[in-house]
Amino acid sequence: MTVQTPASDAVSETDVAAPISWKWPIVAALMSIATLLLAIGSAGDATYSMQGATSWFTIPDVTVPAGITNAVLTVIAFAATGYAVLQRLRKQKVSTWPVVVAGLALVFVFLSWAVAGSEAASIPVMRLLTGALAFAVPLAFGALSAVVCERSGVINIAIEGQMIAGAFAAVIAASAVGSAWLGLLTAPLAGVGVAALLGLFAIKYRVDNIIVGVVLNMLAIGLTSFLFSVLFSGSGASLNQPLSLPTLRIPLLAGIPVIGPVMFDQSILVYLVYVLIVVLHVQLFRSRWGLHTRSVGEHPKAADTVGIKVNALRWRNVLLGGAMAGMGGAMFTIGMGLAFSKNMVAGNGYIALAAMILGGWRPFGAAAAALLFGFATNLGFIIQTVDAPIPTEVVLMIPYIVTILAVGGFVKSVVAPAGIGKPYP
Repeated sequence: MTVQTPASDAVSETDVAAPISWKWPIVAALMSIATLLLAIGSAGDATYSMQGATSWFTIPDVTVPAGITNAVLTVIAFAATGYAVLQRLRKQKVSTWPVVVAGLALVFVFLSWAVAGSEAASIPVMRLLTGALAFAVPLAFGALSAVVCERSGVINIAIEGQMIAGAFAAVIAASAVGSAWLGLLTAPLAGVGVAALLGLFAIKYRVDNIIVGVVLNMLAIGLTSFLFSVLFSGSGASLNQPLSLPTLRIPLLAGIPVIGPVMFDQSILVYLVYVLIVVLHVQLFRSRWGLHTRSVGEHPKAADTVGIKVNALRWRNVLLGGAMAGMGGAMFTIGMGLAFSKNMVAGNGYIALAAMILGGWRPFGAAAAALLFGFATNLGFIIQTVDAPIPTEVVLMIPYIVTILAVGGFVKSVVAPAGIGKPYP
């Protein structure tokens, strides 16, 4: 006997439409309102310095009337917002590009407003972009470390500790032999050491990943601070030399206007992160290791039934992630030519974790988010140098405000691996 379901009772997948959020239109609207407020207060000319934009020829500084320019950008921002609202009212999927347009408009208006009417101040475009990349590199290393670990099911809160261990080990090794290259080799080993403790407690002893990560961060910060006071005082100061990796200029590419000096006149650490982003993306989505990693992170029991050794894979990925984070820590010392100082990572490990989440647990997305946070960090420093009419305390908050708004506003649009943080078996 066959029982047929009436057509009126049948519900197809197309009948159940996914709810359309107002998130993107609201974000774009808030950015547009901020753009309008800044545009109203803009008067005079704004100058953008192009010094060092290329070695092939001289690019003159660009001076624009701040009032008119900011008014046009405000109209563009509101037009993009209107399009997002129209999509929402039509119950269509809201695009993300209106938020990007409104965000870019806000940045340009903010920069023009900061130097408008000042004859002595200008926005150093090359310093802004080069510094943004420098601050983004350690974040990218940390975010890629988190991608490798969390795709296999282990939450890596200990990125902060792995970074500061890498920074500390790099400067000691480099100072001991007078070569930053040895520091580059030592930094990932220090990160692996902290990662081994994470694997021991999180994988072998099944301790809560977040608790272990926070404890390891406190351990690494406390231990390096203690060793800093003990080893680097008096005659030990020779072990804390501000050595720097040499700049490796790529011919022809380094001469490309604006892009060349920023991307292709850098140290080996910057080029390593370029390669790592591409290689990790290909390996994660186009290789057997990537398939096994994603399987273990999503459903470890199912992966085990087809012969994948879950915990062995997690161990390898955690150690690999520790090496990446350690190299990110090296950027704070030998990458920037700085001596080690207490707690010099200053929360960048947590920001790297936020970049990974904002990037949707994907290498390219995580790198893009790291670049966003790096730009926000350097923007705060640049604004201080041009004497903008904004309190210093607010300027220093810029990278953290951007991090909170980005993760708080967009985190619901990405889905974490289902098996993340769950011990096995």
